[in-house]
Amino acid sequence: MSSVAQKKSFGATLWDWLTTVDHKKIGILYFLGGGFFFVIGGIEAMLIRWQLHKPDNDFVSAGLYNDLITMHGTTMIFLAAMPLLFGFMNAIVPLQIGARDVAFPFLNSLGFWMFFFGGLFLNISWFIGEVPDAGWTSYASLSLASQGHGIDFYAIGLQIAGGGTLMAGINFLVTIINMRAPGMTYMRMPLFTWTTFVASAMILFAFPPLTIGLFLLTFDRMFGGNFFNHEMGGNTIIWEHIFWIFGHPEVYILILPAFGIFSEIFSIFSRKRLFGYPSMVFATVLIGFLGFMVWAHHMFTVGLGPTANAIFAVATMAIAVPTGVKIFNWLLTIWGGSITVTTPMLYALGFIPSFVMGGVTGVMQGAAPLDYQLHDSYFIVAHFHYVIVGGVVLAILAATHLYWPKMFGTMLNEALGKVTFWFFFIGFHMTFLIQHWLGFWGMPRRVWKFMPNQGWDMANLISTIGAFFMAIGVIVLVYNVIITSIKNVKVANDPWGDGRTLEWAIESPPLYYNFAQTPLVRGLDSVWIEKMEGNASGLTPAEPVKDIHMPNGSIIPLLMSLGLFIAGFGAMFRTETEWGLGVLIFGLVFTFIAMAARSLQDDTGYYIKKEEILRDLKRKGGQN
Repeated sequence: MSSVAQKKSFGATLWDWLTTVDHKKIGILYFLGGGFFFVIGGIEAMLIRWQLHKPDNDFVSAGLYNDLITMHGTTMIFLAAMPLLFGFMNAIVPLQIGARDVAFPFLNSLGFWMFFFGGLFLNISWFIGEVPDAGWTSYASLSLASQGHGIDFYAIGLQIAGGGTLMAGINFLVTIINMRAPGMTYMRMPLFTWTTFVASAMILFAFPPLTIGLFLLTFDRMFGGNFFNHEMGGNTIIWEHIFWIFGHPEVYILILPAFGIFSEIFSIFSRKRLFGYPSMVFATVLIGFLGFMVWAHHMFTVGLGPTANAIFAVATMAIAVPTGVKIFNWLLTIWGGSITVTTPMLYALGFIPSFVMGGVTGVMQGAAPLDYQLHDSYFIVAHFHYVIVGGVVLAILAATHLYWPKMFGTMLNEALGKVTFWFFFIGFHMTFLIQHWLGFWGMPRRVWKFMPNQGWDMANLISTIGAFFMAIGVIVLVYNVIITSIKNVKVANDPWGDGRTLEWAIESPPLYYNFAQTPLVRGLDSVWIEKMEGNASGLTPAEPVKDIHMPNGSIIPLLMSLGLFIAGFGAMFRTETEWGLGVLIFGLVFTFIAMAARSLQDDTGYYIKKEEILRDLKRKGGQN
């Protein structure tokens, strides 16, 4: 198997992508899957905003509006933001630590296919005509009362997708602990690797409560479990605790990798080492701990009592401190730097004020008496989107431009990138800034229409116009991607010219074994150190050229996920159809057979011969 690109038939190429365990290809699959669901979630958002662009609008019905807000939130959080970040983690983190793949390549593939089939399962609800309608938080009092199979699609779809996320978290933890190149101590790891590490540890502890909650909800709806039915001795409020003990860490699981991406960008385009690196690491770890101690600030209006409210209010304010440390370190990184305002840097510069605004409104919510007034108003919608769009989505768009050359070997058009930024950035602030005032003026969230002459008409129209600006920005980005792919102009190892970490010292896109020789890491920003000492390649090998062991691809992860997908339909329809139970059993048996095949298969991988690696090194003029 040669690493030199060869023309393959369409069937062979498709089979290669369906069976791949290569972290770079799985990163691209996550990127494509997350991008697809991002577009679906965006269309749902546009429909929501069009319904609210004028008073007493009948564009959609009340029931369909509930479907839209539920699916928009669920899709954007679980099926767009997380997978897109996993795409960058997969593509970049193994390169940053000098590894040839992740620790468990098979599990990596299984994680992707479970996410994809879980997301597909959830969205098929649109075609069945029974859509989740209890909000993305799916509070038990609403979800148990919901008619039809909508909530079952939610519970089973998220179970499948959530299992994939948990696998990815475990995989990254083991990869970063065990597979760093010689010399890469923890305090020499790039910030993106550090934030991936902490986010993965948070996944390990945050996703099991969600899994258990969805399991109990499924039992309540399908088997009369009564865990959340207060009329039968259950407790409705317990769902809120279970959901938010996952849900608030989830916000940090999303925002920490975004922080890591921006840390890389500020350092590269200011031509400076990141200011206060140890404090940045400490702040990241502290956010990881404190993220689990604030969940009940979502429940100040539930009636937990003043003691509980006070404890969670203090914890909420405390978590702002390490975030503040990061903001000042980024500002001091830029201060006195030789700044290049590229598209990624524009997103990074726009992120700081946007995210600070989201953070400040979050501290406001931390004061329980104020939260009591603002809860369930549009102020909450504005705050949440300032954190998620102003933090996570801006980071995803920045990373798309920053890492596109490393993932695909071509450079997105900078002029079009800046057009996307300005449309998206202006549209974002137009959409959500005004919603803070809508909240102050008393507009409740989750209402499908509002009456005229309440003072909300103009603000809602402005908000809708802003949403269309954001949509134009995304359309320009898609156009940018298409023309870049058609032109297919190849770029160098370090197309930005100032790369500081290991991924910028190898080919764009990297060869399938990443590094011909495992690199020796001599400090933080090791490629920058090598360049400053006159080593133009940016790498010092830690070993001679030798045979490299690589894993074989496998179709089994796709088959295992497909079995769970089939079983989900059987579980939902098992009582009301003749075929439901049979489909459930078939799906589970199909999955177990695939698992058994994996257990019995003696797959030891294969070796890339030293001669082929030497040929590759000669072809590109030597890596060292």
